[in-house]
Amino acid sequence: MRKTMMLMLTVLVLSVQSLLAQNKTLTGKVTDNNGAPIAGASVMEKGTNNGTFTGQDGTFSLSVSDKAKALVVSAVGFTSQELIISGTTFQVSMKSGEAQSLDEVVVVGFGTKIKKDLTGNIARVKGSEVANTPVPNFNQALQGRAAGVFVESNNGKVGEGVKVRIRGAGSLSASNSPLYVVDGVPLNGDGISGNSLADINFNEVESFEILKDASAAAIYGSRAANGVVLITTKKGKAGKTTLNVNAQYGVNKPTGYRGFLNAKEYVDLLREAAINSDNLEGVDPLDPAQYPGSWLQFAENRLTRYSGYSNWRNLETNTDWEKQAFNDESRTKIIDINASGGNDKTRFFVSGGYTNQDGILVGNNFQRFSGRINLEHDASNKLKLGFNLGLSRSVGNRVALDNEFSTPLQLVALAPITPIRDLNGNLYDRPVTTYYNGLIELENSSYVSTTYRNIGSLFLNYKIFTDLTFRTEFGIDLQTQNDEQFYGSRTINGQSTNGYAQSDWFRTFNYNTNNYFNYVKRFGGIHNIDATLGMSYQKYTTNFTNAFGEDFPVDALRTLASAGRITGGTSTLNESSFLSYFARANYKLNEKYLLTLSGRIDGSSRFGKDNKYGFFPAASLGWILSEEEFLKSVNWLSFLKLRGSFGLTGNADGFGNFAQLGLYGAAKYNNASGLIPTQLANPELKWEKSEQVDIGIDFGLFNNRLTGEIDYYVRNTNDLIYNVPVPGTSGFATQTVNVGSMQNKGVEFVLNSTNFNGRDFKWNTSFNLSKNKNKITKLDGEQTTIPGNDGRYLNSLIVGQPIGVFYGPKFAGADPANGDALYYKEDGKTTTNDYNEAGSFVVGDPNPDWIGGLNNTFSYKGFELNVLLQGVFGNQIQNGAGGFMSASFDWFDNQTRDQLNRWQKPGDVTNVPQLRLGYGNGIGASSRYVEDGGYVRLKNVTLAYNIPAKLLTKLKIRSARFYVTGINLATFTDYTGWDPEVNTDYRAGNRNQGSDFYAAPQIKSVTFGVNLGF
Repeated sequence: MRKTMMLMLTVLVLSVQSLLAQNKTLTGKVTDNNGAPIAGASVMEKGTNNGTFTGQDGTFSLSVSDKAKALVVSAVGFTSQELIISGTTFQVSMKSGEAQSLDEVVVVGFGTKIKKDLTGNIARVKGSEVANTPVPNFNQALQGRAAGVFVESNNGKVGEGVKVRIRGAGSLSASNSPLYVVDGVPLNGDGISGNSLADINFNEVESFEILKDASAAAIYGSRAANGVVLITTKKGKAGKTTLNVNAQYGVNKPTGYRGFLNAKEYVDLLREAAINSDNLEGVDPLDPAQYPGSWLQFAENRLTRYSGYSNWRNLETNTDWEKQAFNDESRTKIIDINASGGNDKTRFFVSGGYTNQDGILVGNNFQRFSGRINLEHDASNKLKLGFNLGLSRSVGNRVALDNEFSTPLQLVALAPITPIRDLNGNLYDRPVTTYYNGLIELENSSYVSTTYRNIGSLFLNYKIFTDLTFRTEFGIDLQTQNDEQFYGSRTINGQSTNGYAQSDWFRTFNYNTNNYFNYVKRFGGIHNIDATLGMSYQKYTTNFTNAFGEDFPVDALRTLASAGRITGGTSTLNESSFLSYFARANYKLNEKYLLTLSGRIDGSSRFGKDNKYGFFPAASLGWILSEEEFLKSVNWLSFLKLRGSFGLTGNADGFGNFAQLGLYGAAKYNNASGLIPTQLANPELKWEKSEQVDIGIDFGLFNNRLTGEIDYYVRNTNDLIYNVPVPGTSGFATQTVNVGSMQNKGVEFVLNSTNFNGRDFKWNTSFNLSKNKNKITKLDGEQTTIPGNDGRYLNSLIVGQPIGVFYGPKFAGADPANGDALYYKEDGKTTTNDYNEAGSFVVGDPNPDWIGGLNNTFSYKGFELNVLLQGVFGNQIQNGAGGFMSASFDWFDNQTRDQLNRWQKPGDVTNVPQLRLGYGNGIGASSRYVEDGGYVRLKNVTLAYNIPAKLLTKLKIRSARFYVTGINLATFTDYTGWDPEVNTDYRAGNRNQGSDFYAAPQIKSVTFGVNLGF
């Protein structure tokens, strides 16, 4: 660090020599042939990687060298233009007819490149494409927009977990999430609850670049195996200060309902199940007293108890508990305000935002206040400096995990004959309710998570020579989270202790510095070199403290200060660091032959003493065939490029900071403190390493009105990190070791087309489709199968199969003769009614075969319509709650409506066994509860109207846009649960995928908005 600071001071001193020289700043506005501004157009200094994008009003500002000769302006749906620099102000009118995106600027690690010169695979999503999407997490807005990027929310709770997989899962127990980098700052992981990425207001984002193959990602080395997401925030532009105000208001509903028995059906089927369990024929269900001690009498007693003050025999109460779990008044309120501007020397972007989104579950809410200041200053034509600072405060009113009785959707287990409240207006609870009444949580508990997040960076860019630049950056990610929980005397957690409270405090401080040289040179008229050389250092420090107490005098006093007893607490400190050196060289010959070499050396404190450093190289080639003479005469071929890459990336996250060490913990014995060993050391622990090959084709046809990409890749991951059992004589249960290998293999297709590009009407389409096949190729030693049947779920690890496949009994339906649940034996042909005799088979795969997205944009004069379809195909879901809610009335839980199709008499052919109270007829984990999880979703529909320019002039405003956005408006699926996009939160992980356990469906919303520019 001392050397870095000395270098920065030296650069500052040298810059004094150039203070009198000024940058040349070019400004302008890009419009279509009707005068309407074009947002997101690329403006590049020709022959360099120096460029920018136009804002929402079509304006741009770009600092160029005194020797700059020309600008290249391009935008999708328009013909690229080359502008000779003869002044400092430009008015650019783009001509329709061609779809051009090959000259746009793409952000890469520690630099930028022109898209047509890329030899790696980078998917780019502009911030303008997802702006104002009414979801808390930007990953939800990216869903369906990038090939090979699988996004899945665990459930419909707002601000909670979202799974992202780029080209499949590559680890058994380490992280499978990509590395996120905001303006050069690698982000921390999640806090103690919620999802830390929801702290980011993505309306402040200029672009998302997703680095997918090894060539693109290897410069991030040991943390790039799962891909890298580069997030670039908006920058100011020289010129008149512009102000934008966006406001939205909407309503939220669940995407689907499951449906449960009503009061009459519940009573009838429960009696039927009791009679079947007693095995009595001709029983009069109205007179169970003649069968003392029978299941029928037991059921009748329960029905009376569950009825409370009402009479179940007359069906006086018919409570829809599913409806009670959902918030009928769920709303979304969003406001964003930003301003940008500046002059030739100083440019700024400032913004502030407020989001308040109710969840569809009662008691669930997410709020976020955010602000940003981005500033750039050209001290001279050699020295540029600035900073980017984002601040946020997020508050989540959380609900319990899916497997807890207190979570709202477990209300569906309660009997429909039970009234919600007693005659005094108090919520019913046990013993009247079947289980705990989760509505008590609304009145007698609170769980509030408050997070403060600061993500910022300082930078200094010094042009040493015309072709050589030095850049130094210092960034921080400071996250402070406080979770306050209180459970009153009526709640399930506080009943036995007269109230319970817990306070958790968490802080993680991550700082990093990047220092690198960039050399760009063109010589001989045909040679272009772009080289980067630098180093990086990053350190994480995490503090956690909590305390909990019991016995509160009244439920109105909810903090630990009022607890009668402080019953426990703890505090921890974690640290880790990375020291890295990286290099990259891009070479272009004669505008058609491309070569990229890169490498990174990473040192990490997380690995054994002999494996602290790793080297991660990559190489890629590109050949622009359309520049060859033998193809220039092919009029319909506008662009054709072949590219291929190979590289090595690593994984160093997700398994703790000290897995390589032998650890000791404090212990007490006979009122004396001491130390005991808690973890077995592994000094040989090393990086997970992924080797990836990518072969791709980029093409443009018919004057680039149809462009696309086709990629084939193979990613082999070795030295997988996993906790394996060790002999009990060691004194430990497990040890963290490198055990096996895994492969991901797939193809990706991207198509972009300009279908119609008239004066008034325009229609563009973007389509992506990708297939990934995951396979475990090796486990520990001779072991080939690690089964996962825990009674509810079947996720297993099997060599030759994808990670987390469902492996267990195969259900064969109900025996037509007697209604017994049948399972296939090991031979796969004969059946048995004994669950313990059933064979084990692969009965499903939670990993999708295909994912895709189809986006259509239509515009007619001032009207715009955008329709995004998103799909997932070939995966299965296991309903872990099936043994309770679809259980042939094994107990008193209310049942799903498919149980009406139960076996009733010999000869019935059905997949619902005979109802038998207390006998568990077919409720064990098996393929009975595994279903097709594929779906197609109408993900996003936005209809907008832009006020004409003439009216704007009269109103004296720059722009006005009115719009309505629908999210998840329709879902087409065969899955019978609440929603096919699910991975129940309490067990979500690498192996545990595709499970549903009372998980909330996704949010369907309709939001109205207005965007004004001044």
